[in-house]
Amino acid sequence: MTSRSEASTALPEPTKGLAGIVAADTTLSFIDGEKGVLKYCGYAIDDLAASSSFEEVVCLLYDRELPSPERLADMRERIGAARVLPSEVKQVIEQLAGSTSPMSTLRTVVSALGHYESNVALKELPPKALRLVGQIAAAVAMIHRLREGLGPVEADPERGHADDFLRMLLGSEPTETQTKALDLYLILLADHGFNASTFSGRVTAGTLANLHSAITSAVGTLSGPLHGGANERAMEMIIKIGSPERAAGWVEERIAAKQRIMGFGHRVYKVDDPRAPHLKSSSQTLWEERGDTVLFDTSVAIEKEVKAAKPLITNVDFYSATLLYGLNIPTDLFTPLFAMSRVAGWTAHVLEQYGNNRLIRPRARYVGKADRTYVPLEQR
Repeated sequence: MTSRSEASTALPEPTKGLAGIVAADTTLSFIDGEKGVLKYCGYAIDDLAASSSFEEVVCLLYDRELPSPERLADMRERIGAARVLPSEVKQVIEQLAGSTSPMSTLRTVVSALGHYESNVALKELPPKALRLVGQIAAAVAMIHRLREGLGPVEADPERGHADDFLRMLLGSEPTETQTKALDLYLILLADHGFNASTFSGRVTAGTLANLHSAITSAVGTLSGPLHGGANERAMEMIIKIGSPERAAGWVEERIAAKQRIMGFGHRVYKVDDPRAPHLKSSSQTLWEERGDTVLFDTSVAIEKEVKAAKPLITNVDFYSATLLYGLNIPTDLFTPLFAMSRVAGWTAHVLEQYGNNRLIRPRARYVGKADRTYVPLEQR
């Protein structure tokens, strides 16, 4: 008879959460967590944050090269056109908005969008994937306005993506500072290696399921609080503390109670997340334009107290929270905004998976009871 211990050693010890496991090659993004480096297709995130636009980053992720002026103009036009949603999908949003969470509605919308796209050959997939970049932004704006009892604002395909989204969401003309802040956010969150949602999208694509099935998987994965909800909870924390003067006592109490402080620590980075300084700087400019920096100053005070107490790194969630809130975006819309950015990376990864596919099928190590004897029902 095989013992339980013998059964459990039949395969190697599993790596919990697949930490450190290399599942595939990619040409999209490079991360060095020890040095705090993030690159898209070989270009440093610092350079892209300083000089690029979200539409240019989408070009980069799709083409693996920076675009010519003509290619960039074409990309802007295609994304702009895609922000005009099919009427049938608008009806889906009208039926769901306000009755469930924004992320649940968005997941259903992505699936519904697949009904209005034909299955096409691999070489024809990029335009289909690109439409999702525009469509998700328009859907998020419409979801929010309808649940607030406001009429949807129609897309203007001639405008830039960040600019038009803010106009559709808030119903007013965004300032240049606001548009630049959101564009920066979209650039910085566009891709990040094999994070949970990207990996789930690639797993789905690996079965040769269609594009919209893969992106629906990614949206569903992002909706989990361990992946997409961290900046929402970070902002709730900042609001709760409320002033820089209260930061020290609050942080001291949390650390004494051995409780987690949202926005600090990361699965990959061992030094500060390279995206955090850009978000912090943009957030400061945004709050200064508002004429009230109390919540931003509170976040700075929290960061200072945390770092004085423990060797924790500041991650992307912390200052993305103050940036998004500074744009008048409610906290429960933070994760849909994450999806609005990351759909660029998701679709690029799914296309990469299709282009060099193998079914993703890891093993599981059985550690249950072994060699049990079946007992008929009447004898139990």
